[in-house]
Amino acid sequence: MGRSAVRKIFIDGESGTTGLQVRQRLRNHDGIEILSIDPADRRDPAAKSRIMQIADVTVLCLPDDAARESAALAATAGCRVLDASSAHRTSDDWVYGLAELAPRQRAAIAGARQVANPGCYPTGVILLMRPLLAAGLLPRSGFYTVNAVSGYSGGGKSMIERYEEEAGTPPCFAAYGLDFSHKHLPEIQHWSGLLHHPVFVPSVGNYAQGMLIFIPVRPNGKISPRKLHSELERVYRHERFVRVLPLDEIAGGTAPFITPHGLENTNLVELSVFGAPDQQAAVLVARLDNLGKGASGAAVQNLNLMLGFPEHLGVDLP
Repeated sequence: MGRSAVRKIFIDGESGTTGLQVRQRLRNHDGIEILSIDPADRRDPAAKSRIMQIADVTVLCLPDDAARESAALAATAGCRVLDASSAHRTSDDWVYGLAELAPRQRAAIAGARQVANPGCYPTGVILLMRPLLAAGLLPRSGFYTVNAVSGYSGGGKSMIERYEEEAGTPPCFAAYGLDFSHKHLPEIQHWSGLLHHPVFVPSVGNYAQGMLIFIPVRPNGKISPRKLHSELERVYRHERFVRVLPLDEIAGGTAPFITPHGLENTNLVELSVFGAPDQQAAVLVARLDNLGKGASGAAVQNLNLMLGFPEHLGVDLP
């Protein structure tokens, strides 16, 4: 690719977990030049504005409040924005950055001034639930439970330090979000098409990265687990980054267990359906890398769409 096609990207918050991962991926992308700010100026609005004025896209890898401030700064500077925080994921004037959400979503992302990168847990839940609700195979008014586990890298720097650097033994498994106010709940409900918040129980395991999401469901009437599986296969049959595994299949290397491992550093999601022998119950499962398709891989995929590059460039780590 010629240098004339190179686009300039500013990562606001490049020292955080997501920012570092985006930067690592973009090092392998010959169509993108990364603009960096002097560490001494990273909280200086004027310095950031100067960089935003020459950047094609600013990627926000910041806490929510800081992301809102930087998004406003970028708008004033005339720069397009990809926000990896949860600040704008249900905002009407932002495009949701899940390309597989709907047939026209890629075009919407490509033309958007402001794109909100999805959360890690919501990515798996939405990819599982939205098609089944839209097809009427599961009721939008149902009350659902979402159980999930992520590697500790999903908790950012403080949790990584707790597991890797602090003295003592961190918990091998820990549930959280038990006040039912997890920040991903509005995003999950809105983009899945649910009429109610699910009961969402996230947890963290003593391993670095990888994520499993489980949603138990009871298909109604003549809707069997096989029909749920067939609809997921139909919807995602042409998707590069979404794989629907065969019905009731567990990978041979881990059977009879399903583990969160195997997709690290990729932009892939694997979806599975497991049906009870009497066909009256099923479990929907999503497996992904919380730092890949759950964060930085998806961010690079969205950058490619926004800038007109092939969608797959740089989305995986070598």
